Order: sequence, then C-alpha cells, then structure tokens
Amino acid sequence: MTEMIDAEPNLAVRLIRRLDDASSSAARLASAVADALARDEPVVVTGCGTSEHAALAIAEQIRDAIGNAPRVGTVRAAQAFELALDPPTRGLVIGVSHEGGTAATNRALEAARHAGASVGLITAAGSSPGAAEAAPELVVATEELDQSWCHTVGYVSPIVVGAIVAARLADATLDAGAVRELLAAPLRDTLAVERIASRLAGVDRLVVVASGVDRATGRELVLKVEEGAALPAAYRDLETFLHGHLAGVDERTGLVLVLADRRQRGPRIERSRQLLAAVGALGLPTAAILAVDVSASIPADSTTAGRIVVREAPELTASTAALLGTAVPLQLLAERLARARGRNPDAIRRDDPRYLAAAAAAE
Repeated sequence: MTEMIDAEPNLAVRLIRRLDDASSSAARLASAVADALARDEPVVVTGCGTSEHAALAIAEQIRDAIGNAPRVGTVRAAQAFELALDPPTRGLVIGVSHEGGTAATNRALEAARHAGASVGLITAAGSSPGAAEAAPELVVATEELDQSWCHTVGYVSPIVVGAIVAARLADATLDAGAVRELLAAPLRDTLAVERIASRLAGVDRLVVVASGVDRATGRELVLKVEEGAALPAAYRDLETFLHGHLAGVDERTGLVLVLADRRQRGPRIERSRQLLAAVGALGLPTAAILAVDVSASIPADSTTAGRIVVREAPELTASTAALLGTAVPLQLLAERLARARGRNPDAIRRDDPRYLAAAAAAE
C-alpha cells in the first residue's frame, strides 16, 4: 500500500499523457457521455467498494464539467448491486472495476446492456470479464494494477480518467503538472498525518464527516480505515451527523472532517465550525483534511488531533481539485493508522483464517 501511494503522482501523469488524446478510449467515452446527455438520457456511473467511491467522484466531475447546460440528461452514481436490480433502459452506464472481476458490477453492466443502455468500463484490465460486458470502444484501460488488496491506485486511476473525460466535455485542457503536484505534495511531509494517526489509533471507532464532492473522499476514508487498520468507522454527511448521530459519540470516538470542495464553501465552513464546536463540547479527538483557504477559517484549537492541509489547485476544476487533493491524504492517514495499530493493510485481514473464511462465504 505504501509503495502504491508513492507511485500515484507519476502514474497520474502517465495516464494523462496516454489517454488525453482525441483518438483515445477516454475521448470516445467522453463523446458517449455527451451524446447521451444531448439526447436527454441518463448517465450512470457504478461500482462496488473503492470503485463505487470512484464512481461517485466521476459523476461529480461530469456534473461539474457540464454545469447548468440546458436540456441535458441526468448524471448520477449508483451502487452496482442496486443498479443490477433496476437498470436504466436507455442512456449510458459506466462501470468502474479495478480488476474487472467484481461480480456485482459485472451483473449491473450485463443488466444495463440487456435493458437497452450503452455500457462503458474504466478498468486496469482491458481483457477482464467486465470488459466483455461493455462496448469495446468504450473500455478505458488504465493498465496499472494495485499490488495491495487495500486499493489506492484503484481509486486514483479512475478519478484521473474522470478528470480527462470531464475536461473533454468542457472543451478544456487537463493540466498534468497540476495533477501531479496535487498528488505529490502530501508525500513530501507526512508528519501531520503521523501525528493524527498516533492520536486516533486508540479510539474505539472513527466517524468521518463531509459534504459536497468531499463525500466521496469521506466514504473512501472509512473503507480504507476499516480495511487497512481494522478500526470500526462510519461515514456521515455534515448535516446528517448533527441530526441525531451526535448522540452516538463520546470521547472514545475519533472524528475526521473533510472539507476541500470550493463550491458553496462559505456555508460549508460555517456549518463545519458548528460541528467542531459540538463535538469539542463532548471531548472527541478531532482531525481534519482541509484546503488551504478553509484551514485559515477553522480555529486551530477545534481540531485537537491535528489537520492535514491540501493545495487549492485553481488550475483544476473544483471537483477534480478536491477529489485528487484529498486522495493521497486519506490514503496516508489510513496507512499510518494501520501502522500505529500494528496492522498490515495489504491483507485487509485475510491473513486471519476467520476473515479469509468470511470473505469466501460472501463469494
């Protein structure tokens, strides 16, 4: 997992150089998205686990690219199991599956194809079973596989593809240097991450709170913490947390706030300050992943376990900047929590016969 995180800045540049071209599979996928939206048909992005969170991110990037364009179809993300039960009968379904072998995702793609939708796929393996369910011209192969079961490259790669697709939809150029710097900067100084991990390693459970595009980051952080560090965790939307869930936390609960989305930032900051005041009154150890300008507006003493500050990246769209800016910090935090708790994140507990048997039972 450590090596995969370190590799992500250069991997992103390789992807952009290979796929950000008018003749590439990513360009064909962008054209399919544009055609569906022009016909006022839905575009649905789907996956499971880390790929589901990447699907959420891609849907956000596409929505960001098209803005308030009149008379276009809807763009949304859907969990693969649910989509297989209720597939769209038109439009475009884009699957996200790192290795292309996730059964639920492949069933969703098959169901969508039989129902009448066009099907594309973003995957590392262009010859995978998932690719067989998609139109060949709409299979975007990222080609580089995670070497850990605690997937990190499997999250960043499809988001980079989403950025390429979104840039083409907006008739814009994706700045590879800005993407690389956004992913590389957190790797140069991990002291803040290590301090947070040390402070949160002993909590009974972790709650992650976010809003806007940061909700994809929050969900992925929860998954990585549970997979890699074996620490019980839960995700809550910012406003949702304050409507009842506050009663379920105490000083044995750690909290991480994620706020990097620059859209509608004022109201998000104000509500986040209230959130931090509320959990501060209960004595929760609290950390945050914040964009630079947000950090300046959040009192230092309200994040008692520390904070990770990420670049604003104005060269990129709001969604891409927030998603890629927080990707490496969330992964580093999960990896450092695993270290602090004496866990090997790569195995996602399948080095324990009980968990290996549990995984087999779910196949």
